[in-house]
Amino acid sequence: MAETHRGTTQGRKKWCVPQRSATDVRPPERETDTHLAVPFRGHISGGMRPGKKVVVVGVVDPRPDRFYIALTRGRGTSREPPPDVALELCVRFKDQQVLRRACESGSWGDADRAVPFFPFIKGQPFKAEIHCEHGRFRVFVDGQKLFDFHHRLTSLSDIDTLWIKGSLTITKLA
Repeated sequence: MAETHRGTTQGRKKWCVPQRSATDVRPPERETDTHLAVPFRGHISGGMRPGKKVVVVGVVDPRPDRFYIALTRGRGTSREPPPDVALELCVRFKDQQVLRRACESGSWGDADRAVPFFPFIKGQPFKAEIHCEHGRFRVFVDGQKLFDFHHRLTSLSDIDTLWIKGSLTITKLA
C-alpha cells in the first residue's frame, strides 16, 4: 500500500483505496467472472487466529512495478488507513525485493527485507499463503516458504481485513 502513502501533519500516512461495501468482497457469482477488482479490500470472517490462513491466487502484470498485500485491524476509510496493520507485504519488481512491516497505533516499524529467493515472475500466476501461527505469520509462495514475520499485534482476532493493491490480477481468494 506504500505507493499511495502520503505524509500527513500527524505523521500518519494515507492510503488512497476506494471505499467498498461488504457486498463487494464476495467472490464472483458467475463462472465467467474470473477476476476480482484491484484494489481489493475484504473482510476476514472471525479475524485471524493460529491455524488460520489467507490464500491469494493471482497473476503478476506483464509490466509490474509493485504490489501489496496487507492484513489490518479494521477497514480504515478511503483516505486514512487503519492505525494497526499486522502485516504489510510489498513486492517490488525493480529491485526484486519482498518487504514486510507492521504499523502499531499509527506508527510504522522497520521493514524486514531478507528472503531466500524472489518468487514472482512478470506475467505469471502465483499462489501466496499467509499462515497464522503462535507468535508469527509464515508466508509461502507456490508452496515454498518465503519468510516468517513475528507478530507485532497480539490481538489476532481483531485482524479482520485483507487489502490488495498494485500490479496484479486476483483470480482467487480463500
